[in-house]
Amino acid sequence: MADIIVIGAGVIGAATAFELAKQDHKVLSVDANGDAGMGSTAGSCAVIRVHYSTLDGTALAWEGYHYWRDWADYLETKDEAGLAQFKQCGCLVMAVEANGYLEKHKGFCRTLKIPYEDWGQDRILDRFPQFTLKAFAPAKRMDQPGFGEPTGGVVNAAVYWPTAGYITDPQLSSHNLRRAAEAKGASFRFNAKVVEILKARGRVAGVKLADGTELHAPVVVNVGGPHSAVINRLAGVTSDMTIGTRAVKQEVVHLPAPEGMNFEALGFVMSDSDISVYSRPEKGNHILIGSEDPECDPREVVNPDAYDMNFTDQWTHQACRYAQRLPSLGIPSRMKGVVELYDVSDDWLPIYDRSSLPGFYMACGSSGNQFKNAPIAGKMMAALIDYCEAGNDHDARPMQFMMPYTQQEMNVGFYSRRREINPESSFSVLG
Repeated sequence: MADIIVIGAGVIGAATAFELAKQDHKVLSVDANGDAGMGSTAGSCAVIRVHYSTLDGTALAWEGYHYWRDWADYLETKDEAGLAQFKQCGCLVMAVEANGYLEKHKGFCRTLKIPYEDWGQDRILDRFPQFTLKAFAPAKRMDQPGFGEPTGGVVNAAVYWPTAGYITDPQLSSHNLRRAAEAKGASFRFNAKVVEILKARGRVAGVKLADGTELHAPVVVNVGGPHSAVINRLAGVTSDMTIGTRAVKQEVVHLPAPEGMNFEALGFVMSDSDISVYSRPEKGNHILIGSEDPECDPREVVNPDAYDMNFTDQWTHQACRYAQRLPSLGIPSRMKGVVELYDVSDDWLPIYDRSSLPGFYMACGSSGNQFKNAPIAGKMMAALIDYCEAGNDHDARPMQFMMPYTQQEMNVGFYSRRREINPESSFSVLG
């Protein structure tokens, strides 16, 4: 019998298992896939950045950066598959009306002592003269009037965060965390789909798998990613929540960089809210392009067990929006990239919390923007479970959590399942 069952072995689930095992809990992680990180984590763009729309979100991401920077030291073990690599290429964010010209974001960074640089047009074009800085906002789809036509003015400035970058292999990062957790005594069970949350004497008692196996534990943690809403319904805890989650389909474009443009070596993560796409380098001198979820893009809520995994015209819309910034971009007829799911909360901010069922916890609603926070989210969840299991009422007296690297204190109630929708959120993958 385990002390704690963690449902989900994606990057946040595996990090949670690792942190719990480090505290000498007997941890069993179960996942419906064949290995750690083979679900939605494998399709993650795995961007590491610090700019968020809230101070708390910025603080968590700044703490999270340090674990990726010191990945081998954090894991304390080796992996026969090798270690995931953090490419610290920096992140350039266009300063435009849609993001308040980044004044709020820079203020958070000054408060938290996060380095950043103000870039003007000359510096942007010196790095990539292939760009045009004409303004196109608001973002449109190709079938809307005025698509591709400049709307007047230019993008005058941007902010560059040097500590940002991306993980080259997100699935490998989860495998690394699996091996680190196993080295601390945790166990993993794969191809194990949870179909029932067991209860006894008024609290959680374990899980039942699709093959009929019952696994017992007094604590269960829902880190089910796009399946989190399904698991919460199985546990019967949704009536207590003011913030829900749902699985939303996303498409990510992979395109070759224009001839003569060494984007893989010289590129950076870029967020461009003028055209509402983000990008980063991808192996093979490709450019990865994702949507920043503007109003013109559909948000397709799907059944995570049965959805169309094919590309749609959304792929083309994203590619052509990026071509507004990079006119020499070629768009081949064959679509390449990733079709995956976000676990989206009502305000696109995560839920890291207990539930109304004693012993049942949740780390969900990652909304495409929490990969970078996996190590610190796992550490925070481990502390929260110990706090609540010791008899503390987290709803009435939210846990105050000191983050080890930055020594910033976090009120974990910020991520409550019972919070009001946060109006400061970007309501998008930007968080």
